[in-house]
Amino acid sequence: MNPITTETNRIGFIGIGLMGRPVAQRLLQSGFNLTAFDRTRSNAEKLVQCGGTVAESVADLASRCDVILSCLANDEAVLAVYGGPAGIFANAQPGSLAIDLSTLYPETSRKLSRMGSLRGVNVLDVTMSGSTPTAEQGALTLFGGGDEECFNAAGAIFRAIAQKYSYLGPSGSGATMKLVVNTLLGIGMQAIAEAVALGENAGLNRNRLLDVLSQTAVVAPAHLGKLRRAMSGDYSPQFPLRLMHKDFGLILNLAAAVCAQMPTTQAAFQVNSAQMAHGDDQDFSAVILQMEEQARTFAKDLPREAPKLKTISAS
Repeated sequence: MNPITTETNRIGFIGIGLMGRPVAQRLLQSGFNLTAFDRTRSNAEKLVQCGGTVAESVADLASRCDVILSCLANDEAVLAVYGGPAGIFANAQPGSLAIDLSTLYPETSRKLSRMGSLRGVNVLDVTMSGSTPTAEQGALTLFGGGDEECFNAAGAIFRAIAQKYSYLGPSGSGATMKLVVNTLLGIGMQAIAEAVALGENAGLNRNRLLDVLSQTAVVAPAHLGKLRRAMSGDYSPQFPLRLMHKDFGLILNLAAAVCAQMPTTQAAFQVNSAQMAHGDDQDFSAVILQMEEQARTFAKDLPREAPKLKTISAS
């Protein structure tokens, strides 16, 4: 496959949401000719001021573009956009390349690849690690699955939106790696939430606790900004709670399929689910609020005189 360039290729982008918008903007800023489609037309129209154009439908976009990127919420949305008579595969030209950036179950990515091959369309699953601000800075990390030659040919696209990008293997490998990474993302946030609740209940000032914790080496860069935003009570979505909830479900489904035991992930999923009752459009860091709430509730049920700490000795 010939290398993709700004001069020779027409890019189509489907799904102009929290992550799709900044990624599409980065491609436009890098000089790509980009046509966008979103089921909420006003989302796609926001790209016009950056030099983009708007397609009337998925079929319209697929028929005019030889490289198609998608960034959608879940497996069902992706299969609906790619399949059927009005979908990408039915309307794309043979030899086109589709790059799905969505976080999916790996078997769904493999299914897309099989569907595409029947129509002469190459499909890559290239998942993204990073939040909305990371995407705006063009500093994402990408994990690719599919044909390696096609992955290498798309290097100009990846360099426009990412700081690092890696080829992992055949179709489904990018999707699998994203679930591995998001396991650590979700568990790490849960661990921070528990640590914060512990410190508060033990009498530490909340803001000082969060500030000092953010300066330690044990907090990953992906969680660092969450602590700073929590200091001001800002849980507006950079990575929505509902998407972390969806990803936890994909992770646990994959774990069951490959017989991997994940008790810590299961526990984090339960806390995530409990916080969903307060609104699924919060950032996934809102599990801090859930653990603080649980800690306060537990403390109210304790007797007025706090029990003495038990001494644990090595056996």
